[in-house]
Formats: sequence, C-alpha cells, structure tokens
Amino acid sequence: MSKVAKSLFTFAFVVCASLAFVACSSNSGGGTAETTNSETAVAATVNGKSIMLKDVDRLLSQQAQGQQAQLSQLQLAAARLQVLQGLVQREVMFQRAEREKLLPTEEELTQALASQKQQARMTEEEYQRALKENGQTEGGLREELRRDTAIRKLQEKLIGRITISDREVEDFYNTNKEQFVATRGVQLAAIVFDPNPNEGVKQDVKSEPEAKQKADITYQRLKSGADFATVAREVSEDVNTLLRGGDLGFFTEEQLKQINTPPELSARFFNSMQAGDITEPVNVNGRYYIFKLQGKRLQNENLTLDSPGVRDQIKQTLIGQRQELLNAALVESSMNEAKIVNNLAQNMLNSPQNLSGLRPAANPAASPNASPAAASSPAGGATPTATPAATASPAR
Repeated sequence: MSKVAKSLFTFAFVVCASLAFVACSSNSGGGTAETTNSETAVAATVNGKSIMLKDVDRLLSQQAQGQQAQLSQLQLAAARLQVLQGLVQREVMFQRAEREKLLPTEEELTQALASQKQQARMTEEEYQRALKENGQTEGGLREELRRDTAIRKLQEKLIGRITISDREVEDFYNTNKEQFVATRGVQLAAIVFDPNPNEGVKQDVKSEPEAKQKADITYQRLKSGADFATVAREVSEDVNTLLRGGDLGFFTEEQLKQINTPPELSARFFNSMQAGDITEPVNVNGRYYIFKLQGKRLQNENLTLDSPGVRDQIKQTLIGQRQELLNAALVESSMNEAKIVNNLAQNMLNSPQNLSGLRPAANPAASPNASPAAASSPAGGATPTATPAATASPAR
C-alpha cells in the first residue's frame, strides 16, 4: 500500500489504536482480574461493563510498536495503568452519550465510513488489505466509529451552549494586540509532479523524465488558459493539497526558508511575480512544481477588530479555551457518577512485588507500520488557535 493510502487510512486505525479495540460486554462482577490468564482477565468495569486486560495490552502493543517486552516491570505497570485510564474515561463518556440518546444512526456510520474511504482515495481492495494488515474487521471499525461519534456528539452538545459576548472579544483584542499582525509573505498554490511511485494517484509518473514531461505538458495547458485549480485536482500528485486545488497556504519569508525553498524562487515570489502569475516547471528537492502566486503582502500590517476575520478568529480562540475546560469538567463529572472497579490497580496494591502482573498479551496481527497513538482522554478537545493552521510545504 502506498504511503498516501497508509497515512490517510490513519482515520480508521488512529481511532482503533488510540482508543483501543475495547470489547465491552455485560458483566455484573466486580471481582479482581485473574493473574494467570491475560485472555480472560478483566482489567476494570464501568457500571458493570468489562474492559479486558487483553485489550489494554493490545493498545499498549500499538503504542510500543511491539517493543513492550523490553519494558521493565515498573514501566509496564505504569503504562498499563495509563492506557486503562484512557479506556475507562472513554467508556464512561460513551455510556453518558448513550443515556442522552446521542448514538449515531446506522446510516450516519455508513456515510462516515464511505466518506473516509473516499478521502483516503483507496480502492475497495486496498481498504480490505489495510483492515487485514491492522488486525481489524469492518465490523470492529464500525463499532469504534460509533463510539467516537457518540462521544463527539456529547461534546458538541456542550459546546453549543457556549456564547461569547462582543465585550469579551474586544477585551481579548485589547489585551493581545501584538498577536494581530498580518506579516509580509505570499499566498501560494502548486501542482506537483513526483517521480516516485504514488499508488492511487491519477496519471502517476514513476521516473524523473516522466515527471518533467508531465510538468511541461501541464504548463502548456495553463499557458493556454486552463484553470489552475481544476488542473491541480486532475493531475497533481500531492494529496495534501489536491482537493484544495493545489492551495498551499500563506508563507512568510522565514517559513519559506524553513521548508528549503530556493532563495531565487522566493525572490521571484516577492519581486517579479504578480498575483495570478505562474512559474514554469521548477525542480525542488527532486520533485517538479508549477507554482501560482495567489497573492502577496510586502510589509507587515497591524490588524484591527474590523479587519476581515479578526473577530471570528478571537471568538474561535475563546470558544476553544472554554471547550477544553468544559470537556475536562464533563469527564470529571461523568467519572464521579459512574461505578468504576479498577481490578488492575487493586491487583497491584495486593501484590506490590509483582506490579506488572501478567505478561503482555501477544502482539495483535497488525502491520508493524501501524501508527502508534497515545490513549488520550476524551476530554482532550483540540483548541482552535488564533493563527491559521499550518499549511503544506511546497518542498519536502
């Protein structure tokens, strides 16, 4: 599978790896976990629902990339407790979403899966192969998506109650004026021609001469009046910008240096080129690019509250700050209301001389390239920042 397919398919497996293949089944017991069989041991229960130790170890294996056997007893014990805490919080949040009738419909799940497949630009064969490589089934993937969607709906319900007043926006601006400066820089788009094989890319080239030829043909189309964004969606081999019509975003001079843009090319952007101009095919670090200058700002400008986007930017920042706090409060409140029995922790207290207890479960049949991800609390909502998101670099 190509690097593109693997990275974009991360949707599915970050969900499964970071939030774990939780096998939650009805279990009224609150007894301690068996210390002889990691396949049947119950690590914890949440309102009678079991979280199995094998699922804790499966996630730990994902995080440690199969190297968990190298951990000391203390390291393994600490890692297990941390992973289990994330799973307990996730189960608590899911159960709350379930009580509040926020579960997604089967149609929503089907549409979400179809959308993710489409965004990953994977064939059905590639999709099934990725499932197999990561030791997952579509049914299991669907269940993980159901849980994550329910938790997201619960958080969105809370966020929908946040209101930001004009006075708060003004106070934030007056306190942080230094943050609101439009810096000197250029807005760029690019069509990329990569001589390395890229599975799933239309008209993919596989050598330097082919890349150069494709770039020259595309350049002539653009010179004849073809729309840049349309052509980018058709032929560009950079999936990060393809769907945006080649848009790379805004770059300051310093950012252009950081991504190793040739100095003479940067000089053209700022000096000789005008908005709407395109370059001939240029070779940057082994890939061919046709750049379009979409706009430029030749000097820093102080922004006011009336500058386009400033008020919305401040509102999103303030909402993000409150969202993070409210998500944490939601988890804390939900944990306090739940009946949680942490067998793993109790076993450690009962047998401090054998903190790690069981050996880690066998490494699941997942690809060694599966992306490890930390088991994060559902409270960890992303906080919108006061600056635009990082853009894809024109050179790698």
